[in-house]
Amino acid sequence: MTGRRCDESGQISVLIIGFFIVLILTVGVVVDASAAFLQRQGLDTLADGAALRGADEVGGEATYETGIDRERIQLDTARARDAVRGYLTSIGAYAAHPGLHVSVEIRDRSVVVFLKAPLDLPIHVGGVTDADVGSRGAAAVVVEE
Repeated sequence: MTGRRCDESGQISVLIIGFFIVLILTVGVVVDASAAFLQRQGLDTLADGAALRGADEVGGEATYETGIDRERIQLDTARARDAVRGYLTSIGAYAAHPGLHVSVEIRDRSVVVFLKAPLDLPIHVGGVTDADVGSRGAAAVVVEE
């Protein structure tokens, strides 16, 4: 019996192409994950700054009517919301993050700012990479003696 020798030429090409595809997909995932992390960090910074600006708007006229207690100053919700939106407009947050959604609440005499924006990834796959990124920042004004 004479054995037939199988020709294995070209098999390495399939292996190289497979590894190349896996490498490209891995690079894409790392790039998108890094971009998402950096965008969330940017929103964290915006939310913290906006919350501080909102907390700076202490009480308004309510401070004169109710006074200041020993621990925290009473905050005015409308003034805090206006201050947060004014801050975000003045630093160009709406232009830098198209579709930015802002929510401001007063909780336990603290200004809490929630920000949400569409995720802008460098490698976009329609329907798969469509997502939002969000952040929360809070600040309170404390009276010290």
